[in-house]
Amino acid sequence: MAQVFGIAFAQFLGCTLWFSVNGVSSALIKHWGLDASDIGLLTGAVQAGFITGTLGLAISNIADRFRPSLIFLWASLIGAVANLLFAYHANGLGEGLVYRFIVGTCLAGIYPIGMKLIVSWSPKLPGVGLGLVVGMLTLGTASPHLFNGLAWSPDWRFTLTIVTMLAVIGGVVVVRIGEGPCGVKQASPIRWGAVFKSFQIPRFRASACGYFGHMWELYAFWTLVPWLVASVIGEASLLEISLWSFAVIAIGLFGAVWGGLMSSRWGSGRVAFVSLLMSGVMCLIYPMLADSLWAAMIGLMVWGFFVIADSAQFSAISSKSCPADMVGSALSIQNSVGFFLSIGSIVLLTTWVDQLDVFVVWLLLPGPILGLLAMRSLIREPLPHSEITG
Repeated sequence: MAQVFGIAFAQFLGCTLWFSVNGVSSALIKHWGLDASDIGLLTGAVQAGFITGTLGLAISNIADRFRPSLIFLWASLIGAVANLLFAYHANGLGEGLVYRFIVGTCLAGIYPIGMKLIVSWSPKLPGVGLGLVVGMLTLGTASPHLFNGLAWSPDWRFTLTIVTMLAVIGGVVVVRIGEGPCGVKQASPIRWGAVFKSFQIPRFRASACGYFGHMWELYAFWTLVPWLVASVIGEASLLEISLWSFAVIAIGLFGAVWGGLMSSRWGSGRVAFVSLLMSGVMCLIYPMLADSLWAAMIGLMVWGFFVIADSAQFSAISSKSCPADMVGSALSIQNSVGFFLSIGSIVLLTTWVDQLDVFVVWLLLPGPILGLLAMRSLIREPLPHSEITG
């Protein structure tokens, strides 16, 4: 179990790259003369890079042909270099988009590959292990807001430098741990496009479609959190916005761990359904809470808890539903499509936020609604005694 915690911790370190720019968005807007929609473009560039990387891993079978620990290491190192170049070489939005795209491509070698490593170390407990990994992803996503809020340096580049160092350490940790004794066998010759056959499996298809609905909501919500916090607090300082944003996103760590633990009792399908339902409900009622500071903040914390609690369970279901020699590729293609959808929701919300104000969150509702409809067969599955994740 120590290896699972080690990989999960390395996942946290590597995933600090993901929203590192969002954590310094206020300073970046001032330094480069950007606006909110430009920050949305920078976030979208990371998502686009991640889509490109995961799609390449999935279609080529690379995720199942080479040692995942080495893929993780090189992805961490290259992503760290791109993050430093963004901080110290880019002079504006155009160059910034290129470097953020590269970071996103490298994250494709960190997130789904980290999940594959977890499965190799805990084949009978993927729901619990993956819950921990997704919790670390959530903490990594939130951490730039904390680093920025602590204001260790007046220069925003210092925050990105810290993030870069953490990513490198994460890669080293994973390569030292290596692959688990129950890792799936590497695929034989490259089978271009074979991963798409996974969608012919009903259980995988239901899980993947539920995940797609979840992804329409998740990253757009995380992108919007600093704005939602600022709109509630009013004349808030940068410190207040950063620390509250960290709290709203980071509480998802407990949501993901809760989801992993509950999967041993309810099954991953039921946990994912309940979590997606709760986050959809919070999305629906949040505008009615926004007039009260404490009601809004409690609502955001509850939303932050459930919005990520289902993510690992979709991955657990999918990893157990596809052929053993396609786990890495299947998780990569699921991530690829999901993150493609997230670009649309991010751009949509950042474009309409000024016109719709707090009601802009209702644009996220189609995700939970359609996801729940797609995955309803998963909650009818009996709880098997031999498989703790259901």
